[in-house]
Amino acid sequence: MEHKDSSNHTRETFFKWAVVLIALLGGLLQVGCDREQQSQPPSPVPEVTIVTVRAQRVVLTAELPGRTSAFRIAEIRPQVNGLIQKRLFTEGSDVKAGQMLYQIDPASFQAVLDNAKAALGRAEASLTAIRLRAERYNEVLADKAVSQQDYDDAAAALKQAEADIQYWKATVVTARINLAYSRVTAPISGRIGKSNVTDGALVTAYQPVAMATIQQLDPIYVDVPQSTTELLRLKNGGLNHEGTDQNKVKLILEDGTAYPVEGTLQFSDVTVDPTTGSVILRVVFPNPKGVLLPGMFVRTVIKEGINEKAILITQQGVSRDHKGDPVALIVNAESKVGLRMLTLDRAIGNKWLVSAGLVPGDRVIVEGLEMLRPGTVVKAAPFKESGMTPANAAQPTAESN
Repeated sequence: MEHKDSSNHTRETFFKWAVVLIALLGGLLQVGCDREQQSQPPSPVPEVTIVTVRAQRVVLTAELPGRTSAFRIAEIRPQVNGLIQKRLFTEGSDVKAGQMLYQIDPASFQAVLDNAKAALGRAEASLTAIRLRAERYNEVLADKAVSQQDYDDAAAALKQAEADIQYWKATVVTARINLAYSRVTAPISGRIGKSNVTDGALVTAYQPVAMATIQQLDPIYVDVPQSTTELLRLKNGGLNHEGTDQNKVKLILEDGTAYPVEGTLQFSDVTVDPTTGSVILRVVFPNPKGVLLPGMFVRTVIKEGINEKAILITQQGVSRDHKGDPVALIVNAESKVGLRMLTLDRAIGNKWLVSAGLVPGDRVIVEGLEMLRPGTVVKAAPFKESGMTPANAAQPTAESN
């Protein structure tokens, strides 16, 4: 019994010392951790780059597709029947108004003219004798030297002779016109295409198939469709249209190069195409070197107006949320990050035109966006682009597709 009591006492003593040691070790570890935490420096404040929003004066433009068309088109058709004796122009060349293009065989028209002239001469020759007879009958009618019937016949013959002269004069004019029509000339100046008839071909007056077509290319039209939705947006957009030289239009060619000469907006159609829901804008461009040809696809830059209080921010300051909506992070007066939902109008160069969501004075974060959350305290520095702050940058011109 004494042996068992001694053994139990030894075990109790061991456990007591073990508990004490464990408590001491835990205290030492806690002290070490506290010292380690006290020795670590506090987390640094994130640094971001910001752009301060300012209202700007921006000239807004719309880039719209269009197609060129000839300023004037003349389809050459014969006005008399006959055989083509000779074609007198080079296909694809420039012709002048009044230049002779085809010669139709004039022999029959010349014969008709000569016959009309001869008939006119015969009528004029007989007129003198008929007039004198009528005058003599009129003088002796009161003396009853001639009957009333004889006088009436002489007067009627005089009127018929005068009418014959007028008829043959008109016939001469008609014959002369038909003879002139045998010389087919260019009604306008421009570039003539291929000939649809050859020497020796038989043509008829006002035939449905044109002999050739002339197109005036300087100046030249550009027809631009614009949706009625866009027209309504421009009318209700609150833009200033004064001082923008609204009628001037720029042109971009098919290869992306800019046409060197500006055009003039001539008119906007008043009829809406029901199939496309658009109206046609017609622009006139000078084309002295013939660079523009009918049917070319081009892009026009049309001035919409001036937004006097436009808000532009660089595109790198705009991101998208999980729904795809545009958002921006700002720095408030307490140097904390805030979230703004944006409404974007269009891209202007490397900037967004913001129609809602920002006001002048907002500080938008454009650099250092990684791992930022609303409410985070940050240190803000101004953003510089190409050595200039946005406030010093030149006023941009807006373009929309």
